[in-house]
Amino acid sequence: MDPTAFLVAPLVIAGMSAGLAALISITDRYVNDYGDVVIDINQGSKKLDVKGGANMLVTLAESGIYIPSACGGRGSCGECKVKVNSDVGPHLPTELPYLDEKQMEQNIRLSCQIKLKADVGIEVPEYLFNIKKYSGTVESIRDLTHDIKEVYVNLGDEEVSFRAGQYGQFEVPPYDKIKERTQRAYSMSSKPSDKNHLEFLIRLVPGGIVTTYVHERLKEGEKINIVGPFGDFYVRDTEATMICVAGGSGMAPFKSIFYQGVENGLFEKRDIWYFFGARTEKDMFYLDELRELDSKYERFHFVPALSEPEPGTDWQGATGLITEVLDNYLKEKISTETPKEGYLCGSPGMLDACMSVMRDNDMAEEAIYFDKFA
Repeated sequence: MDPTAFLVAPLVIAGMSAGLAALISITDRYVNDYGDVVIDINQGSKKLDVKGGANMLVTLAESGIYIPSACGGRGSCGECKVKVNSDVGPHLPTELPYLDEKQMEQNIRLSCQIKLKADVGIEVPEYLFNIKKYSGTVESIRDLTHDIKEVYVNLGDEEVSFRAGQYGQFEVPPYDKIKERTQRAYSMSSKPSDKNHLEFLIRLVPGGIVTTYVHERLKEGEKINIVGPFGDFYVRDTEATMICVAGGSGMAPFKSIFYQGVENGLFEKRDIWYFFGARTEKDMFYLDELRELDSKYERFHFVPALSEPEPGTDWQGATGLITEVLDNYLKEKISTETPKEGYLCGSPGMLDACMSVMRDNDMAEEAIYFDKFA
C-alpha cells in the first residue's frame, strides 16, 4: 500500500465532510423558512425580534450585540461563547474542542455554531452592550516588514475608549474572495489616550480573507468599520516584574501598552522585560523606538532575537529560538527572587512553548496572561 495513503485519506475525508457541511448549511438557509424568532437576552434585559435561519453570532451583530470572535465566525477560535437557556440541540463536534466539562453542563455554546430555528434565551456579560461599531477613514498605511502593514484609522468626531492590549474586529467589504462584509480580530497598537484614532498591525496570512484585502486592496482615504473593543489582555495592577514575549504582529498590543506606560509612569514603577522574536532582520521592526525606550528607562529591557540570522549581517542581538533566549534570561539574568507576570502575544505554537518555559522557571500559571492568535 502507498504509505502516503495514511496521510491523504484523512485529508480527503475531512475535505468532503467540510464541503458536505457547507452544502447542507446553504441548502438549509435557502430552502427552509424558519420565520421570525425571538432572542431573549439576560432573562428579559433585551429582547430581539429577528429573522430565523442565520447563525446566532451574525444575527446578534446585525442587531448591535457584538459577541467576541477572533476568527470572524469560522468556529476556529472558541471566543464567541454564550450561555443558552433553551434547547437548541446537542453540542456540535465543532464546539467540543473549546468547551470543558463544566461549560458543557452549563450549556455554554459557540454562538457562531448555533442556527436560529426557534425562540431562544441566552445570557451574555452586560459589558457587551457597550461595544460599538465605529466608522473611520484609513489615514495612513505603512509597510513595516515584507508582510506586516501598519494601518492608522481616523474615527473623526467619534471617540473610542479601550484598555491597552485589547482588540477590535476589522471589517472589509465584499471582493473576489467573499460575497459579504467580513471581520477578523486584530489588537489595537495605538495610544488609548488618542480617542479619535485606532491603529492596527496586520500581517499577511496566505489565503487570509481580511489580510489579503488589507495588503492588496486597502487604500488610504477608504472608509472602513471597526467593532470593539474586546478582550481581557491588559496589564494587571501589581508590582510584579513583567515578562513580555511577542513575535510578528504580536507586537501590536505591546506597542499600545508601552505607549500607555510612558504616559502613566509604568516604566518607573515596574521592571519590564520585552522579548521579541523574528526569523531574520527583515522581519524586525520598531527597533529604533524600542532601543530608545531601553536606553531611556532603567527598568525597561528590550531583547530582540533572531532564530535564523542571515550570514554576513552585522546582527548584534540575541540569536536562537525566542524560547531558548527567554529560558536563558529567566535562569541567568532576571532575578529569581521577585514575583513575575507573563504577558504573551503571537501564534499558538509560540505561546504554548513560551508558557512551558515560564512554568519550568517557576512562574505561576495564574500569572501568565496571553493573546493567542486564532
